[in-house]
Amino acid sequence: MLNTTFLGTNFRNPLILASGILGINAEYFQTLETKGVGGITTKSFSLKERKGHKNPVMFNDDHGFLNAVGLSNGGIGEAIKLVKDAKKLNVPIIASIFAGTIEEFGEMAKQISEAKPDFIEANISCPNVKEEFGVSFSSNPESASKVTSAVKNNTNISVIIKLSPNVTDIKIIAKAVEEAGADAITAINTLAGMRINIDVKTPILSNRFGGVSGKGIFPVALKNVYDIYETVDIPIIGTGGITSGKDAIEMLMAGASLVGVGTGVYYRGPEIFNKIAKEMEEWMILNGYTNIKQVIGAAHK
Repeated sequence: MLNTTFLGTNFRNPLILASGILGINAEYFQTLETKGVGGITTKSFSLKERKGHKNPVMFNDDHGFLNAVGLSNGGIGEAIKLVKDAKKLNVPIIASIFAGTIEEFGEMAKQISEAKPDFIEANISCPNVKEEFGVSFSSNPESASKVTSAVKNNTNISVIIKLSPNVTDIKIIAKAVEEAGADAITAINTLAGMRINIDVKTPILSNRFGGVSGKGIFPVALKNVYDIYETVDIPIIGTGGITSGKDAIEMLMAGASLVGVGTGVYYRGPEIFNKIAKEMEEWMILNGYTNIKQVIGAAHK
């Protein structure tokens, strides 16, 4: 009932691990495979090793998480090893990459392709270090388009572009990356936010600002996916605040073909994938649906 196809690749269900701090080792991936995950996105990797920000880098409350880990990772060598190890599993693997220049995005795509992931996801929310003020590649259609082209020109693997909600109109960015050759879109990345410790009168995170994820951003993610679906003809991975089967159904109805689960693992444990899948099946049977394709985009009809 939950089997689906995404860009020609079969998924046992549409529930994938979103890119983040959980996508760090193949042993954990193996655990998730036994817990019902449909696909796995690695942590975002850069060309060179990054240490990230100093602690504290994370804060959570009833609304969700605020983090500024700083995209810490071991660089392309570690990324290639991780993907090769993960490819031994029986679920599709999405390799997430980021870079500070357009040229580095191209080089990352070229090198990570050696590991033969099923897909490459380009996280374009990072700042362009060649810009005077470090403006995010996702902030305007021209830069988003250039990154997309650079990645596409350096791989034969399907490319997914991960978009940021921290823009005036995500539809314009989505259309630009589609026209530049993107095979799919992930929406959304985290929202920008911060918290302050009022007792010491200072921001809680060492970086002052961070990315907001978790339950609180679900309505924002849902609207962005809905808007993108009406703008482009390529498939969408909807992610942001999904913790239940009904959340996943909503995201599919908004137009997502796959559903990314990230911080939801903290709320319900690694069993969340089996739990959400069961909840989805129960809802579909109760409401007369026999396959996922009947649900995708249903809110637009």
